[in-house]
Amino acid sequence: MKRADVLIIGGSAGGMVTATTGKSHWPEKSFTLVKKQKDVMVPCGIPYIFGTLDGSEKNIMPVDAMMQKSGVESIVDEATAINTASKVVTFASGEEIQYEKLVIATGSNPIKPKWLKGADLENVFVIPKDRVYLDQMQSKLKGLKNIAVIGAGFIGVEFSDELAKRGYNVTLIEKLPHILNLAFDVELSEKIEEMLTTRGVKVVTGVGISKVNGANKVDSIELENGDKLEMDAVILSMGYKPNTELAKQAGITIDEDNFIAVDEYMRTHTPDVFAVGDCAQKRDFVTRRRVPTMLASTACAEARIAGMNLFNLHVVKTFSGTIAIYSTAIGTTGFGTAGVTEQRAQQEGLATLTGLFEGIDRHPGSLPDTQKQIVKLIAAANSGVIVGGEVIGGLEAGELTNVIGLAIQNRMSVNSLLTMQIGTHPCLTASPAAYPLVKAAEQIASKMLQK
Repeated sequence: MKRADVLIIGGSAGGMVTATTGKSHWPEKSFTLVKKQKDVMVPCGIPYIFGTLDGSEKNIMPVDAMMQKSGVESIVDEATAINTASKVVTFASGEEIQYEKLVIATGSNPIKPKWLKGADLENVFVIPKDRVYLDQMQSKLKGLKNIAVIGAGFIGVEFSDELAKRGYNVTLIEKLPHILNLAFDVELSEKIEEMLTTRGVKVVTGVGISKVNGANKVDSIELENGDKLEMDAVILSMGYKPNTELAKQAGITIDEDNFIAVDEYMRTHTPDVFAVGDCAQKRDFVTRRRVPTMLASTACAEARIAGMNLFNLHVVKTFSGTIAIYSTAIGTTGFGTAGVTEQRAQQEGLATLTGLFEGIDRHPGSLPDTQKQIVKLIAAANSGVIVGGEVIGGLEAGELTNVIGLAIQNRMSVNSLLTMQIGTHPCLTASPAAYPLVKAAEQIASKMLQK
């Protein structure tokens, strides 16, 4: 029987980073990573296969090369059973591998609601991290014209924009009142919706899909308000569910939301078994509630924690909750969000103060490529600690969102931002005298003085 000191099931972001981090911290240990498919997709790049990249071959993570460079064995197989008593994993090939430590990084699967009549018709698609499926999907979409994208989270928005670039008539349908409703407050989500509309995407909000019609393949859809729209294809972007059946069958503890229960070291309740990524339980960094956040960036942070703590707990190195940092772009306009929105804070009973500043990302504004830059900050009303932030600007908006995420993670206050030393340059940043992040913090500080 084959043996590995550390066996990792899953070759996407979580599994890959656990392997490289773990091997660097425990070089004397043998690591084996098992992935289900040879080619692993860059998860966040999947929408761009259908537009900008024009093919899946440009969206593949070099997992094998990275593993080889790190001294990790990489094999293609599918785990079918875990015996935690004997510490043996059985694979579809018939091979068995014994482990000292096991890391489960089995990811998630796209949701296809059982209640949606017609969901199994031809040309109804989901969005898995599966190159074969995505290639077939791209091929089937060729020659079609009218496409409905159901669900206006980040992936739905990105898919809609990419398909519109290719000349499809795209209708984005969102049951909630606004697109990106859970990630942005209304004043920013409305601006993003306007951008998307000007780029040719028809946006329908406040109503969900109720039915997909067709004999064998899609010919129309029906909405909850009774509207009927002719469609050639439907793309379901309605979220993902954790892929935890393997762990469940092994008797590893699963919570009521179907995630693998873990502690801050990413250990499961089963000795010597860790879990990272979409399949692992998450808690919100601010509210401490369990949340279904599924992000490659979160998976990588968890993976580093797991890798460092495999054989000896690095007590200061724990994962203390997901901040849920998202960013994307529509054309040359980037937008991002970190932490809780003002709306979410109100729902949680968290008293907040906010600052919203609109400036520009260059100085002077006559420089080429200057764009508006909008920053909204959310701080706890009593302490001034930053708990959330939202950005719309140029393509650097993603990095500015990361700065806000770092402020949240380190529990920085508004005063910390006011005294933050920043480097600025006319071609790279906003003016130091009107830096939107600092100006938004100034507004909150002013409100705190008035309390």
